[in-house]
Amino acid sequence: MLEIVGYILLGLLVVVGIILAVASRRPDSFHVSRTGRIYAPADRVFELTNDLKQLNTWNPYALRETTGTTSYSGPDSGKGATFNFDGKKSGSGSISITDSAAPRNVTMRLLMHKPFKADNTIVFTIVPQGNASDLTWAMSGKQPLLAKVMATLIDCDKMIGRDFEEGFSNLNARVKTV
Repeated sequence: MLEIVGYILLGLLVVVGIILAVASRRPDSFHVSRTGRIYAPADRVFELTNDLKQLNTWNPYALRETTGTTSYSGPDSGKGATFNFDGKKSGSGSISITDSAAPRNVTMRLLMHKPFKADNTIVFTIVPQGNASDLTWAMSGKQPLLAKVMATLIDCDKMIGRDFEEGFSNLNARVKTV
């Protein structure tokens, strides 16, 4: 019986070693982006991304967190506007607008404290398409070993990409009601 347990433990160590070896060869940074058509003019899409309170009316990450605490600081919109969050589903951290250029671009810094530390850049790029706009939502950042292990086991691009696509759907619903 002890021999079987030993083989199982040895097998687990080999699997963990292989995962760590594969993960260590992954890039030190990540980038995820999706582009969606939003059926509103660029200036309206810009308003709904450049104001964090309005962003959180369609942001799937904020909408999923129903029991957490949130606060806003700085200006209502644009550079310096900050959203702080802490919840079971969202973890804890902050999002701050670091740059905005109406009506084409909003850049943000996402600082996560829990469930893991991260310092990521989020960029919304808006391209007018007549009465509609193409919105590109991108996130990038450093990828430490733990994140590399996670990305080895889970398709993070697909997981985050689905959330971005859900956001586009939410935003299209939002622009129809306002």
